[in-house]
Amino acid sequence: MSDSSVVEPILAQTPLYDLHRALGAQMRPFAGYIMPVHYRAGIIAEHLHTRAKAGLFDVAHMGQAILSGPDAARRLETLVPGDIAGLLAGQIRYTQLLDPDGHILDDLMATRLADEKGQERLFLVVNAGTKAADFAHIAAALPDLDLVILDERALLALQGPKAAEILRRRLLDASVPEPLVRAVMATPFMSAQEIAFRGLPLWISRSGYTGEDGFEISLPAAAAADFARELLAEPEVLPIGLGARDSLRLEAGLCLYGHDIDRTTDPVEAGLSWSIPRRRREQGGFPGAEAIARALAKGPARRRVGFLLEGKAPAREGSEVLESSGRAIGRLTSGGFAPSLGRPIGMGYVDAIHATIGAPVSLMTRGKPLAARIVSMPFTPHAYYRGN
Repeated sequence: MSDSSVVEPILAQTPLYDLHRALGAQMRPFAGYIMPVHYRAGIIAEHLHTRAKAGLFDVAHMGQAILSGPDAARRLETLVPGDIAGLLAGQIRYTQLLDPDGHILDDLMATRLADEKGQERLFLVVNAGTKAADFAHIAAALPDLDLVILDERALLALQGPKAAEILRRRLLDASVPEPLVRAVMATPFMSAQEIAFRGLPLWISRSGYTGEDGFEISLPAAAAADFARELLAEPEVLPIGLGARDSLRLEAGLCLYGHDIDRTTDPVEAGLSWSIPRRRREQGGFPGAEAIARALAKGPARRRVGFLLEGKAPAREGSEVLESSGRAIGRLTSGGFAPSLGRPIGMGYVDAIHATIGAPVSLMTRGKPLAARIVSMPFTPHAYYRGN
């Protein structure tokens, strides 16, 4: 018997909702949205297709905003440890919003756009589940800057080794000038281009969260479904749901906020020290800078590592990690089957003293120890386009 007094939460829809249903997607709640988990092909087929050809992902649930104003890049550095001031127009930086203890409120992408009327402009993309809190945090901390939330824009990701050729064809078919198309194709990983596509403003970033070459395309929400249909009409493209998106990013050794990083983790123990350059380490000026400096100097108490399981049974998030003597040394934060490897993998945190590549461990899953060993990540090589 159901309790009629229980009110189900109202889930938001992306501009591609009707297209997902038409394509036979299995839909589930995610971060306040109703999103596709997989389509008719299934998660494993979608995963392998993305690695071999190209997959199209709806990531319009993520938060997009423009931060602008005098010295906007250096002002944002008061909230994050990344080098934002050093960005040239069209360059992208991965960084994190930190709390006063150096813990991660969210991770995000910041792209330097061309200045407008003498004002610096940054295009920000944050995670769906934290976007309201993120934007409120930024607005409160930087009240003299202009933060415009782009609710009227959607975001698509075209990922895989065929992504560049597919996008090139679509741009040329839309009569985008060939020199501009060549410039988009030459754009290296973590760079972006602004172009007009049939009169629509497209922001095309050479980025993504699969470990493959590919693009994230921000465009007006009203045009998103038609643009997605054009890409799906290409023979190399399949629609890809959140299930394969998760297995792809796990194989690529990439953190998922709320699982592998959250308000209990800092960038050093999470293996994200590479995102904090020397200037920021020395100058500080961001939340938790002293705590981050101590962790960099002394080393973290625990470290994020990868796990390769010996059998076929997968371990799931929350599984306890045991050393050979049976003592608990950590916990799994992500786990699942890796279609590219044909075996289960995971990532999580272990005490730093035990974070030795090749060390045997057990992952306790449903009361049963699963044999595994600690390995370096990524599990599959990154295929990002770095330029000629």
